Amino acid sequence: MALSIDLGGRVALVTGGARGIGRGITEVLLEAGATVVTCGRSEAEPPAGATHRLCDVREPESVAALVDAIVAEHGRLDLVVNNAGGAPYAEAATASPRFHDKVVGLNLMAPLVVSQAANRVMQAQDGGGAIVNISSVSADRPSPGTAAYGAAKAGVDALTTSLAQEWGPRVRVNAVDVGLVRTPDSADHYGGDDTVAEIERTIPLGRMADLPEIGRVVAFLASDLASYVSGATVACHGGGEQPVFLYIAQKESK
Repeated sequence: MALSIDLGGRVALVTGGARGIGRGITEVLLEAGATVVTCGRSEAEPPAGATHRLCDVREPESVAALVDAIVAEHGRLDLVVNNAGGAPYAEAATASPRFHDKVVGLNLMAPLVVSQAANRVMQAQDGGGAIVNISSVSADRPSPGTAAYGAAKAGVDALTTSLAQEWGPRVRVNAVDVGLVRTPDSADHYGGDDTVAEIERTIPLGRMADLPEIGRVVAFLASDLASYVSGATVACHGGGEQPVFLYIAQKESK
C-alpha cells in the first residue's frame, strides 16, 4: 500500500501563514486535506481555502482569543505551526535592548505563548494534537548581524524538547531547522540572480529549498506517519552550509 499524508478532518493554525515560508506551509496542509487558519498582525490574503485572522502572537490575550475562536468555529485544534518570526540585520554591539527584546519576543516567547494556548485545547480533546516549531539553521551556527535571532532560534529548539517531555503523550512537539529558501524576493534580498546562483553552488543539493519542500516536512510531522516522532529537530537545509575555507579553496583551484 502506498504511503500518503492525509490530514483530512484536522484543523491547523499557521502563524504568519499567509506570506513567505508560512504560505508554502499553508498550501501544503490544504493539499493534504486540513482546514487551515492563518494569522498575523495585519490583514492578508491567505491561499484559497484558508481563512485569516488578526492576532499579535506576542500577546497572550490576543492568542487566547484566537484559539478560542478557532475552537468555537471548528470544534477542535489539531495542529499548530509556529512559523511567524524573523529579524532585520542589526549588529549586536549597537542594537538597542528594546530591539533585542522584540526579536526574542517574536521568535522565542511567541511560540511558547501560542503553544501554551494550543496545548490546553489539545490535552482535552480526542486525539491530542501536534505542534511544529519553525526554527532555523541559525540555531546551531553563528548568526552575525542577527545574533538575538540566532539565540532565540536556539531557544526554540531547546523549548521543543522540553515541551515534548512535559506534554506527551497527548501532544507531540517537533521543530524544523530551515536553511535557505527560494522565495519571490530572493534575488532582491541577496543582490541579484547571479548572487543567488553563487550561493546555491555552496549548498550540497545545489539549490535553495522551494517553498513546498518546507511544508511537506511540516505535513509529515503533523501526520500519523510521524506518530512516534516527538522532541525532534529536523534539519531541512539541503545538506548544510559548506565551510567558508573549503569553498574558497575549491573556488580558487578552478
